[in-house]
Amino acid sequence: MNIPIKGFIENSLLEWEGKIASIIFLPTCNFLCHYCHAPHLVQTPNKLESIPLESVTKKLQQSFGWIDGVVVSGGEPTMYKELGKLLKIFKDIGVLVRLDTNGTNPYALKDLIEKGFLDCIAMDVKAPLRKNKYEEIAGTPCNVEDIVNSIHIIMESGIEYEFRTTVCPSQLDQYDIEDIAMSIRGAERYILQSFRPNHCLNADMLNEKPYSFEMLREFAMVAGKYVNYCCVRGDEGKVLSRNW
Repeated sequence: MNIPIKGFIENSLLEWEGKIASIIFLPTCNFLCHYCHAPHLVQTPNKLESIPLESVTKKLQQSFGWIDGVVVSGGEPTMYKELGKLLKIFKDIGVLVRLDTNGTNPYALKDLIEKGFLDCIAMDVKAPLRKNKYEEIAGTPCNVEDIVNSIHIIMESGIEYEFRTTVCPSQLDQYDIEDIAMSIRGAERYILQSFRPNHCLNADMLNEKPYSFEMLREFAMVAGKYVNYCCVRGDEGKVLSRNW
């Protein structure tokens, strides 16, 4: 199986709310988001040492009964055709599996869900579902129809899921957030993530000042009218406020 693992966090209380989870990071991405805080995974993954899969599975087996699940993040994991084989290995250990994705491969998501390899999906919705706006934030051409299809597949999947948006002042405002929330109307969870001006793929973003918590809370109050649950997530995954 030719899927390199470039990062592994043995346990986290923040990544998967309500669960203790391990996190693995897969390299390469089909987006070039200006605010991306993992440019090493996107631009220079070959410079990173690969972690043997055997080391990861051994840690998961040793932690079985204490670790609830594993989060497969990136990069964009669905770029790997053998992703299902990797997820099955984790499922066979007996842990829950969450996939982090940008939603550009709805066919892969549908296949993984139908095969029972996923217990949760966290999908980034980068922008309002308009081609020019989405490509501006993604930093590359993309098929917005694939994004729309992924949203529908996830919402109809019957498994746990959340949608999330990184809110950067130079890219998104309150009306954009409301537009996104309307496009996922009825969703179980929508997370607004505070932009972090560090380790950004585009160095110009390092000078960007994040929205204040008070402003993000106002955005979330508006978005919360369209979804069942909305919260603001700050630095290092901490939930700053919720349930409006």
